[in-house]
Amino acid sequence: MTTWTEEFRALEPLCARAPSPHNAQPWTLRFSPEGITVGWAPERSLPVGDPTRRDLLLCLGGYVETALIAAADAGLAVRAEFAVDDEQHSVARLLPASDRYRSDFTAADVGARGCARGAYLPGRLDAEQLGRVRAQLTATALVEVPARSLAALAARSDRRLFSAPGVAAELRTWLRLTPRHPRYHQDGLTFRALAMSRVEAAGLRALLAARASRPLARVLAATQAGLLRYEGSVLVLTGDPATPEGMAEAGRDLVRAWYALARQGLSVHPLSQLVDCADTERELRHRVGARPLAVFRAGRPSPSAVPPRSARLGPRPPAAAGH
Repeated sequence: MTTWTEEFRALEPLCARAPSPHNAQPWTLRFSPEGITVGWAPERSLPVGDPTRRDLLLCLGGYVETALIAAADAGLAVRAEFAVDDEQHSVARLLPASDRYRSDFTAADVGARGCARGAYLPGRLDAEQLGRVRAQLTATALVEVPARSLAALAARSDRRLFSAPGVAAELRTWLRLTPRHPRYHQDGLTFRALAMSRVEAAGLRALLAARASRPLARVLAATQAGLLRYEGSVLVLTGDPATPEGMAEAGRDLVRAWYALARQGLSVHPLSQLVDCADTERELRHRVGARPLAVFRAGRPSPSAVPPRSARLGPRPPAAAGH
């Protein structure tokens, strides 16, 4: 007789469509007769760019939420229990439940979600669109700000962050700036996903090869600021989780917000640098009146800037419980 955990294995490719910083896909699954432990691979975290593990925990919470949606859509009754264990590199357990997880979303919504880092059509989100997103939040709140008002702040955060050699080196690990890169079709940020031309990608590749952190920072800062100088919306997810488990729960809100936007035909563009840089995080906190957890553009991509689907790793061998 097939167990629910065996049936869940067929859902892994769909669950893997969950978002992750730098498309690092850090999640791991350990199967046991009792359930499935969701954890992370330390080598796929970002210790330099994400030293507090905020992005990692948000990402893993989003993965768990995606897994619950996928399971419910497949008719499996599954629940999640969060308990972050640093030694075991685990964040939650998926366990059998008496009823299917209740969600407004389906496998189709998971598949439709995407990031678009290029130009967006002008226009801010209206009250109805924002209301559909806010209806999905249980542990956080959402603030909408004009994109143009954050252009200078984003440029400053990029210059500060990417001038640091450690941050640039970590980014280099996850960039896929040529189709010849051996991991181009597996993970990381491809030049096409970054809405870059081959010429632009070659220029960035040259800066990275030369370890030119300051010129790199100037290029990235100018690019981000340019993308924000239009009449559009940036959304700031706010909250104040006191524990790692609370941050993972906030990640569930974040991915539901993105699914709610995708259902309306809208894309997102993460702007994590605004929170990763301490100076700009403080200024953003002052502007929105709360602690920012995640920042992202939201809108309709320009027809000429619709990105390709991001790469995903193939099926991974399941890890045994306790390893």
